[in-house]
Amino acid sequence: MTLLLGVDTGGTFTDAVLIRDETEVVSSAKALTTRHDLAIGIGEAVRAVLVASGENAGDVAMASLSTTLATNALVEGQGGRIGLIYIGFRARDLDVHGLSEVLRGDPVLICEGGHNHAGGEAAPLDEKAIADFLELHGKGVSSFAVAAQFATRNPAHELRAAEMIAAATGRPVSASHQLSSRLNGPKRAVTAVLNARLIGMIERLIGRAEDILKQTGISAPMMVVRGDGALISAAQARERPIETILSGPAASIVGARWLTGAENALVSDIGGTTTDIAVLRDGLPAIDPAGARVGPYRTMVEAVAMRTTGLGGDSEVHIVAEGLKGGVHLGPGRVVPVSLLAGEAPGIVHAALDAQLRSTVPAEHDGRFLRAVAGQHAEGLGARETALLERIGTAVHPAGDILRARLEHGALKRLVERGLVQICAVTASDASHIVGTLDAWDADAARKALMLMSRRRTGSGNVLARGAEALARMIIDQLTHQTSVALLKSALAEEGEGFGPAPEDLAEHVLMQRGLSGHRGLLRIDTGLNLPVVGLGASAHAYYPAVGERLGTRMILPGHGGVANAIGAVAGQITMRQSGTVTSPGEGRFRIHSAGAPKDFTDQETALSALETLLRSETETRARLAGAVDIQMRVSRDIRSADVEARSVFVEATVTVEATGRPRVASG
Repeated sequence: MTLLLGVDTGGTFTDAVLIRDETEVVSSAKALTTRHDLAIGIGEAVRAVLVASGENAGDVAMASLSTTLATNALVEGQGGRIGLIYIGFRARDLDVHGLSEVLRGDPVLICEGGHNHAGGEAAPLDEKAIADFLELHGKGVSSFAVAAQFATRNPAHELRAAEMIAAATGRPVSASHQLSSRLNGPKRAVTAVLNARLIGMIERLIGRAEDILKQTGISAPMMVVRGDGALISAAQARERPIETILSGPAASIVGARWLTGAENALVSDIGGTTTDIAVLRDGLPAIDPAGARVGPYRTMVEAVAMRTTGLGGDSEVHIVAEGLKGGVHLGPGRVVPVSLLAGEAPGIVHAALDAQLRSTVPAEHDGRFLRAVAGQHAEGLGARETALLERIGTAVHPAGDILRARLEHGALKRLVERGLVQICAVTASDASHIVGTLDAWDADAARKALMLMSRRRTGSGNVLARGAEALARMIIDQLTHQTSVALLKSALAEEGEGFGPAPEDLAEHVLMQRGLSGHRGLLRIDTGLNLPVVGLGASAHAYYPAVGERLGTRMILPGHGGVANAIGAVAGQITMRQSGTVTSPGEGRFRIHSAGAPKDFTDQETALSALETLLRSETETRARLAGAVDIQMRVSRDIRSADVEARSVFVEATVTVEATGRPRVASG
């Protein structure tokens, strides 16, 4: 008998599941995710699932972790302060390619260096500029990213810069050529920046998770789910945390397939922070050929083709005051539900809500609270952010008691982005307590908070809603609408034949929306989904039946769907892929480019075979380091040539090697 433990840390809940012999769910459990120390929630979930199963912790043969931490951090704009060393590029690239937006004011050095397409040095590396930059910023950032022009053709300058960073600062370094073998330097730079920003968060998560497993009596090796649903070792996840973006969603796809056996379906997983949607075709999730996209960021990380939307049970409810009718909109940011906060600080929350209800005039910050997140690094803060953080201290505060000037709103936004402060406000989870589909936290606090929000005025001057119940129904209806639109966007994006306008426009087009309502006038309009939806997530049973009805499709809500991520965490295999390139810089010369220095050969087949041998060795080594056994190798070649004067001329070739194996489990 083999006992496997899967754990998933989501934005709101941490799930744990025990699976026997890879075929049977023994037990599952949930605990609240404790953002200030994720190990607390992990420990509670693991202990609960062991108690529920009656199994011995020492009998667990493998533990695997999937997490939405990296995905949520990118969607919410969180992460550590980093420094970027950008070698051989121009300053205008920062704006043209979106790097300025990704950096968010973090320090950047643009210096001479880099290589050309053939791997030759385009300019000497400006080591003095790098040394000066490290002297100035080395102590003010948590990690560094390095991206050099054509580093995938020759990584020498990235490697030298990384060596200088390690020697001068000891900080972690993300080199772009180690994250992707493809061309497009600015896009690799974005990936390296995001990887650097996530290093501290993922390091703390994995380290604390390993600690709590040992304390619980589990000595089995720990794996982590990658964004394509494959498993990697904890050590590899520490080095490349960017590969764990879409880890949780990818695990949910693997879990959905394991639970339902579905061949062709949309899979929609609603969590506390995001809704993640992917398409299953012939039982397999598609891999995004352009690289994983999360929120506004397109990376070069290989991951499941998935559309992630900032819409979850804990998405903040915003009032839409424009127009005569007004309304609400959810997300994209996550906040702590008022009903949840009231369970942690009941005296403060209820006293503030009661005082606000006694006021005859609604105030801007009614029903909103602030609290600091303990244990986070606060390096590189400005004076205004530092003062605001000190004012918040360690207690929970009504937002109106802390924010004294309009200028402080920007400072609060930056503290939230850094993960140093949490906002508590009205969410769909609060509304669910009022309509009776959720009974986990303080429903009385939720009712008071929604009553306060319902008193706000729309553009017509009328109140937003007639009481808490009416507003709660309005919020749930809006969640149904936004979820339906998100599913339509994903379906339209995956249609083989396009319809002209972008999926984002078509999904919300008046004809589409009227068709969902079954318009019958001079025109008959019918629209909807033509394949079933597998609904996953703890709140799917509460929210998704209405979504299926709205879209006119079958909604599959499997048992254990609330812990599909945790199931997927142990149902995957270890897969490693490595790619390299062969170019022809001159007649009779064939140059291979991989992670090391370029090498020249005089024969095309010799060069291809040498690259394949090198990639086989590297890929198999990475797979074994990840804990794979029974490894199977697969090699593909993509050779591009051109017809010149009636003969075929070699242009370039890409060799890809894939190693797949089962994860090694501890012997009993």
